[in-house]
Amino acid sequence: MLILGLTGGIACGKSTVSSHLKAQGYPIVDADVIAREVVEPGKPAYKKVVAAFSEMVPNLCNEDGLLNRGELGKAVFGNPDRLRILNSIVHSAVKKEMGWQILKLYFQGHRLAVLDVPLLFEAKLNLICGATVTVSAEYETQIERLRQRNPELTQEDAEKRIASQLSNDERNSRADIVISNNGSLEDLKLEVDQMISAKRPSRFWTWLNLFPPIGITNALITMIVRFSTSKPKAD
Repeated sequence: MLILGLTGGIACGKSTVSSHLKAQGYPIVDADVIAREVVEPGKPAYKKVVAAFSEMVPNLCNEDGLLNRGELGKAVFGNPDRLRILNSIVHSAVKKEMGWQILKLYFQGHRLAVLDVPLLFEAKLNLICGATVTVSAEYETQIERLRQRNPELTQEDAEKRIASQLSNDERNSRADIVISNNGSLEDLKLEVDQMISAKRPSRFWTWLNLFPPIGITNALITMIVRFSTSKPKAD
């Protein structure tokens, strides 16, 4: 099974690409969905977030007990120390759940699974991917889309959210494939379909990899190659 790592800057169109792939029948392991699930009330990560941020974020929890993601986001974006604390709490729980989902898809015999992760390279999850794809857009387009999606954000808020991530240039340099999303939705879907057609493994190779010795060997080779080439490419 090919694990296709999908990432992209905020408001670049990664979620649109992910939704299109899901509609085509490809399984999606969505880090954002999992990240919301692991911080549901009562779960260990939820308790840790509340303990770490309740004093600095008065409206951290809604009336139903769910985390107020908007207020939490305002508190951490633009503040590297706070963002680091939040990520340290959530990431381990997310990675564990992602691992279980990938393992299940492997034994179900899927030819390709999409690992949808905004912080793919920052979390070093690219190391387990057979191929990595990033969706990119021009900076002003990002700002415009982000403020349309979240009208409560000021220009400064939007800029801080973008600045809290890797730059598009750096992310593009690390990815195997860069999909440009500055045009129409139809253009984006066509580019995605062409990419998938070129990367999707054959059924024979997929079934061959279901034999544990072969599957494990290929996974180890992928990780070794990824680790040795994981540094950002020189300009």
